[in-house]
Formats: sequence, C-alpha cells, structure tokens
Amino acid sequence: MKFIFSLILLSILLFSCTEKVSTRDKIPALHSKERLANKIEADSLLTKGKTYLSIYSQVYSLSEHRKHNLTVMVSMRNTSLTDTLYLKKADHYSTEGKLIKPYLENTIYIAPMETLEIVINEEEISSGTGGNFMFDWMLNKDATEPLFESVMISTTSQQGLSFTSQGKRIQ
Repeated sequence: MKFIFSLILLSILLFSCTEKVSTRDKIPALHSKERLANKIEADSLLTKGKTYLSIYSQVYSLSEHRKHNLTVMVSMRNTSLTDTLYLKKADHYSTEGKLIKPYLENTIYIAPMETLEIVINEEEISSGTGGNFMFDWMLNKDATEPLFESVMISTTSQQGLSFTSQGKRIQ
C-alpha cells in the first residue's frame, strides 16, 4: 500500500512541475509577415540612426581560464507614444568581431511603446565575453529615440548573477 501511495505521489509531483507557456508569455516574433514594414514614410520625414549594444554570453569566473555561461535578453524598445520605429538591421557579432547572425532580412516595424526581444540561450556561447549587436533604425524626426538594452542572467543552485547593458547611439 505504501508503494502505491508513493508512486501516486511521485507521479503527481512529476507532472505538476512541468512548465506551461501561455500565449501571453510568447515573445513577439521578429520574422512574422505581419511585422514587415511595407509602408515607410518618405525618407525626408525620417531620422536614421545606428546603435551599438554590448552583450555577454560568458563572463570570467575565478580566473581567465574559467568562464560562466549566461542567458542574454536583447530588448528593442520604441519609446514614442505616437510614432512607429523601423528596424532595418539587428546584427549579432562575436568577441572577435565576426558576424554570428543577422536577425533581420527585411525592415520591420515596432509600434509605439512596443518592445521586441531576442533571447540567446545560456548554451549558445558563440559571442563569448565581448559579444555585441549593431542596430540600424529609422523614425520620425520629432519622435523620441529608441532604447536598446541587454539583460544577462544565470542562476545555478542558489546563486544568481545578473546585470544590464544599454545601447549607445554611434550615428
């Protein structure tokens, strides 16, 4: 009887611990057809910019010979209440400056006050300790500039590590 009770209890614990993802938790897709910027205002109405963002897929731990892997969340935020942001490029580079992945094939839009995210899993360490992103964007000349941020995080046992980085406009 104890064996059956233990088996039932174990089954309940195993099935209750599965993570469920609701539609509310899904990240807005960068590549969806609905996100393509088919109509872009006349170039004379737009300001163009380029923003650099540092990210860290790994950080050194104890010495230069030991690294700790991190999950990276790149956040692209349209800070305008009324104007659309157009994102032309979101290119991911390694510590060595090599292009890892261009995240966009076509110009997309980010609606007013909307945020899009790119998540780089903890196991994906190709960008190393000095990875970065380069964003090319356009927006209405009177609009507030976009905000590009990264959050790096890792938790192991009861230890946690997290920090952020903010993009810098370079053009």
